Amino acid sequence: MPTSSPLSGQLVTIFGGTGYIGNYVAQALLARGARVRLASRSPYKAQDLKPLANLGQLQMMPCDITKEEHVAAALDGASHVVNLVGAFEGDLVKLMGEAPGTIARLSAAGGVKALVHVSAIGADASSSTDYARGKALGEERVAAAFPTATILRPSIVFGKDDNFLNLFGGMIELFPVLPVFGPQAKLQLVYADDVAEAVAVALEHPDRHGGKTFELGGPEQLTMMEIHQRIAAAQGRKRTFLAMPDGLSATFAALPGTPMSRDQWALLKAGNTVAEGAPGLADLGIEARPLGLFLDKWMLRYRKHGRFGAANERAKTRKG
Repeated sequence: MPTSSPLSGQLVTIFGGTGYIGNYVAQALLARGARVRLASRSPYKAQDLKPLANLGQLQMMPCDITKEEHVAAALDGASHVVNLVGAFEGDLVKLMGEAPGTIARLSAAGGVKALVHVSAIGADASSSTDYARGKALGEERVAAAFPTATILRPSIVFGKDDNFLNLFGGMIELFPVLPVFGPQAKLQLVYADDVAEAVAVALEHPDRHGGKTFELGGPEQLTMMEIHQRIAAAQGRKRTFLAMPDGLSATFAALPGTPMSRDQWALLKAGNTVAEGAPGLADLGIEARPLGLFLDKWMLRYRKHGRFGAANERAKTRKG
């Protein structure tokens, strides 16, 4: 991170800034001296960011991005803009397709210097999933209204407090035998701090990165089975993993109340890796960090006896 950033003193509006990735992006921008406005349906979810900000550096604003007057208010006085809004429920085409176009159009009219739109690997206008179609439409609308916007397409984002590793971590802690859906699906997990750094770098240098699309993935591709096995090993637990047939997995995802929706299953089955030759983190000057750098430490709380039993359990697993 540069000691002096072009973002220092600038007002950056982050739409969806109280979500998981938003927390990391806000921290990266605050560290650069930017003034950060978090625009979200539930802005006060980000209270834990307050101690990281100087007086007057952080503002929280209620915002429904499907309402143009809300977007206009959130953009008032902003010099830089980030859109992080994403969801698997609701009107996804409106939320992730049409609304980003509104953000881009009003940003351009307001003289915003740089816009970063965070989409997702797998965005596809011809997809069978509302999620992928919504993301593709968002990219199209943003590029049309704000041609110098930077579009970032991250893979599945991992971090200490994510809903991905911790979902499987909790299940692996509890059950000796577990099903694995899409066991051969390849994922290129990307570290949350690396994604946040990509957002900040793109905002700092629109002259270099504006008008481009970057696919953000980590340094390795892992199958779902390998991810489960690594989590179990990091917990010091021996587990039996059952590869589930696609038909059964699809049926499970269609049931109400399950932790995986139909769209999530379809996207998982298709895999989530950076396209060959696509610009990525390295082109933004960022060295992607692997899952293995953090997993043992993060899985401490899931191990038997926690930190006090960690060494013995890990040793037993290696011997076994």
